[in-house]
Amino acid sequence: MEIIISNASNRPIYEQIANQVKAAILSGELTEGEQLPSIRALANSLRVSVITTKRAYTDLEAAGFIETVQGRGCFVAGGNAELIREEQLRGIEELFGKAVSEGRTIGLSDGELQEMFALALEV
Repeated sequence: MEIIISNASNRPIYEQIANQVKAAILSGELTEGEQLPSIRALANSLRVSVITTKRAYTDLEAAGFIETVQGRGCFVAGGNAELIREEQLRGIEELFGKAVSEGRTIGLSDGELQEMFALALEV
């Protein structure tokens, strides 16, 4: 797993880290039970503060994506298939919402939007 930090991004570094780890879990790149780099090792490799990586891991744990085992480290949480599916569904709903909003901005009717959706399903 490679994490890329952008100093030009308007998102905080801890959020960039958390989002990339979450994306790796959702895509299957990181699998259930797989150990993540230690907070200190990740901070060193990214050249960021330990506090920053700790915040990213804390947020991921609070969301149910990772588990911390005292004295052993952080691991991809087990049994989160439903959580992953919900996260993916939420992303799709967000994309649909954006598409509808953009369509309405240019004056498309509900019928035209439905027709476009039906055509997209045929692809």
